[in-house]
Amino acid sequence: MNSREDRDKVSLSLTKARLLEGVTELCRRDPDLNRIVATIGPPPMWARKQEFSTLVYIILEQKVSIVSAKAVYQRLMGVMEAPMPRDLLGLSDSELKSIGFSRQKMRYCRLLAESILAGELDLSALRRMSDDAVHAKLTALQGIGAWSADVYLLTALRRPDIWPSADIALAAAAQRVKRLRSRPTAAKLEILARRWRPWRSVAARLLWHHYLNAPK
Repeated sequence: MNSREDRDKVSLSLTKARLLEGVTELCRRDPDLNRIVATIGPPPMWARKQEFSTLVYIILEQKVSIVSAKAVYQRLMGVMEAPMPRDLLGLSDSELKSIGFSRQKMRYCRLLAESILAGELDLSALRRMSDDAVHAKLTALQGIGAWSADVYLLTALRRPDIWPSADIALAAAAQRVKRLRSRPTAAKLEILARRWRPWRSVAARLLWHHYLNAPK
């Protein structure tokens, strides 16, 4: 992607109007996605704040259920209303453990906090960077892998064409919506999503919407 395309893509962060534009376009192209909207309506925006606390929440969500991560984050919010890097670093191991942090996630969140305080990561600067540049900047930090970077790009920076192919809920929803015999791998999800460009973030929201509302 050239620099002009990068700038154009950054400028097209999703708004509610653009979300509906993407939904309309995807429904026109794909009968299976259209069926989701016809049954349960368009997906929510699921937008998060562009800040440290969002990355902490995303780290907490790694490899655990949505309910479990939310419970830990809410306990953290009970200790500090709006988690900031210096505040989190002020909590001891025992305090973080009592909140529900694993030892590994304590380390990841502390490294994140330290990188922000040291000026190595400027979250406000990410807004002006291309998708690939943001992804590279975030995944350079220990504890933030491809999935975490994708989720931040999709929900906090609200980029329109992000596809977190490692997401388990997306794979489960895609299997059901596309009537696949087995749950698709991340590589197969990448191939499946090509047809949804440049609205893959909208397709992800549609599939999450289906996953959360489908009968279990």
